[in-house]
Amino acid sequence: MTGLGAQMHALVERLYPLCRSITGDGVRDTLDIVGEYVPLTVHEVPTGTQVLDWTVPQEWNIRDAYIADATGKRVVDFAASSLHVLGYSVPVSATMPLSELRGHLHTLPEHPSWVPYRTSYYTPDWGFCLAQETLDALPDGAYEVCVDSTLADGHLTYAEHVVRGRVPDEVIVSCHVCHPSLANDNLAGIAVATFLARALAEQTPYYTYRFVYAPGTIGAITWLARNAQRIDQVKHGLVLACAGDPGHLTYKQSRQGDAEIDRVLRHVLAASERPHRVVEFTPYGYDERQYCSPGFDLGVGSLTRTPYAAYPEYHTSADTPDFVSPAAMADTLAVCREACAVLDRNRRYRNLSPYGEPQLGRRGLYDALGGRSDTKQAQLAMLWVLNLSDGEHSLLDVAERSGLPFDTVAAAADALLGAELIKA
Repeated sequence: MTGLGAQMHALVERLYPLCRSITGDGVRDTLDIVGEYVPLTVHEVPTGTQVLDWTVPQEWNIRDAYIADATGKRVVDFAASSLHVLGYSVPVSATMPLSELRGHLHTLPEHPSWVPYRTSYYTPDWGFCLAQETLDALPDGAYEVCVDSTLADGHLTYAEHVVRGRVPDEVIVSCHVCHPSLANDNLAGIAVATFLARALAEQTPYYTYRFVYAPGTIGAITWLARNAQRIDQVKHGLVLACAGDPGHLTYKQSRQGDAEIDRVLRHVLAASERPHRVVEFTPYGYDERQYCSPGFDLGVGSLTRTPYAAYPEYHTSADTPDFVSPAAMADTLAVCREACAVLDRNRRYRNLSPYGEPQLGRRGLYDALGGRSDTKQAQLAMLWVLNLSDGEHSLLDVAERSGLPFDTVAAAADALLGAELIKA
């Protein structure tokens, strides 16, 4: 897993310099790179398209932006960091005094050396983000201001990757691709999602897994609008973000609160004995709030390490590739894989010999367990599976009620299925 962590971190480093927003070439360039790792189907949705209660906005692209002093020296330069420009800034070319310019400048006084991330997606505006210490050092005088951008009819871009399973019922894994140079808040999630897709493609999962790479909010809303007629195929889902910071894992439950994905993540995290938190759903955060909107009410939770806005580096220039670690991303990926394994094996069975306890020894089931270090636990798992295989209880129900590891319960079910004592 360490090697995978290093590969994910390398992907974060490749994506980090790109200027992303909710539309534009930065999103396309990002998806081109991700497409080197997993094949993507890219969708382009025209400006003006109605998507639920929203409308696809104009496309924004930027070539250059700067603030230059009287000598022509760039004191703020988009070329140094894409965070320096207010996202979706309209074009501007002007000279103005610092007193007027200040109204368009954004800083973080509490972290004077950091540059904030700010946007103005749906209100025409322009601005720059800079370190407070840079602003404090600017003398009064005239400054040349340039934002070489375009805001014009175009497209919103998102992409999907599908790992076909044995059934058409789907698990969606969603990550947002709209933030510029922020390594933890979105690039680590993109990397973990991509490597989860690669891992699932090496097997034949039970469910079909659909990976959605979309801009935050408007992208998920667009995906839901375009898939509303087949939304009943989505049985489970997970939103990935903030997947590489040094904090403990946090699982935010779906709106339902007891959806299967919620129970699976609670079980996996508890059984692993990792330090973690499970928190209730709130209609604020990442795109789980779109998937869990009441009209759809999908069983979609959110997995992060430290949640959004809960670490100082959030939405600042301090969220660099150095802030995320290969080990943390590898750990997040491992939990995702464990959760997928439970989802894929969680079935309901019916006991074919429900009157009294069937004789396991006569069927060689006890002998098959001989020599195992967990023989007694495995035998107990068989008895629990037999007792609760009434067509109503799932293997996860068995694991939760018995206190046994899910893998042990699933292995017992496989043995009993082979002995024709239970059926799906």
